[in-house]
Amino acid sequence: MTSEQAELLLGVQIPAIRKESEITARVIKAVPSGQESYRPDPNGRSALELVWHIASSDIWFLDGFLAGKFEMEDDSMPADFSNSADIAAWYEDEFGPKLDRVAKLPADFWATPIPFFGIYNLPAVMYWHFMMLHTAHHRGQLCAYLRPMGGKVPNIYGGSFDEPMESPK
Repeated sequence: MTSEQAELLLGVQIPAIRKESEITARVIKAVPSGQESYRPDPNGRSALELVWHIASSDIWFLDGFLAGKFEMEDDSMPADFSNSADIAAWYEDEFGPKLDRVAKLPADFWATPIPFFGIYNLPAVMYWHFMMLHTAHHRGQLCAYLRPMGGKVPNIYGGSFDEPMESPK
């Protein structure tokens, strides 16, 4: 991949990732207070564990871009986070500024392959797609939790039963 090709992809993906982060924050905020321990199955994550996984993974990808490498680190939720509102606030504080820094990385960086745990060795720009798919997958899981928890499913890519799409006026 050339730097020019990577830059073209980046120009499409940065605005898409920014929009996706707004959707992610809305879904996280939709978790009803006091319902964070909900899990649909004993083998599934609790709502709070899922919220943390979604938010921390997005930030982990941004940190990986900034470091120029993806390494697994301690992904434990900080002890002072006790609910989804804490995580939503952290996510909103962290994501935008880090995305701004990542967006300023040079085109040559985005064309350079980065190993990903011995599974992939793709040009850096290609991991945006992986990040979006990962987040959308887990956001969908969390949305499936919302109604059984007594919450409402927010508008994601169009209206939902709880937030119908409004017609343009």
